[in-house]
Amino acid sequence: MIERRAVLVALAALPTLATAHDPFGRVEPARPAPALPLRDAAGRNADLATRLRGHVTAVQLMFTTCSATCPLQGALFGATAPLLRHADAKLLSLSIDPLNDDPKALATWLARFGPSPAWQAAAPRVADVEPLFELLSGRAAGPDRHSTQVYLFDRRARLVYRTPELPPPRHVAELIETIARA
Repeated sequence: MIERRAVLVALAALPTLATAHDPFGRVEPARPAPALPLRDAAGRNADLATRLRGHVTAVQLMFTTCSATCPLQGALFGATAPLLRHADAKLLSLSIDPLNDDPKALATWLARFGPSPAWQAAAPRVADVEPLFELLSGRAAGPDRHSTQVYLFDRRARLVYRTPELPPPRHVAELIETIARA
């Protein structure tokens, strides 16, 4: 009960922007990450829930051949990584183009933006892209189907916060810090 109370107090301290039915803000109730299989830039396989568990993780959607918003998102996480203060703080870029984003493409993409031990990139199976969108509510209108929001997960692998589109790096780092203190 004490742990739950601490989490609720910390989440209450987050900016009160919106709740789960809105496009950004606190997600209430928190949404558990499913065990969607992922393959990362190093060629390791681990499901989404396992990758998130035990860490406060900021997640973004991207694909390596994108020339519109994804480079901005890469720059965002590249600038956020040096601001992370907690050892269990992580960044995870998830590809929505698993047919093209193999480990080599993901590693090249990360290297473009200043790799960090706290930052990983991974791709789901093709069949798991839609469930990933459903979990995050990360679908945008138009031909470029993904959002430029950042999705924050607590140490229990639960989606607890969605940012507005393309948040500043310092804002992402502050949200991670707040959730880590919970």
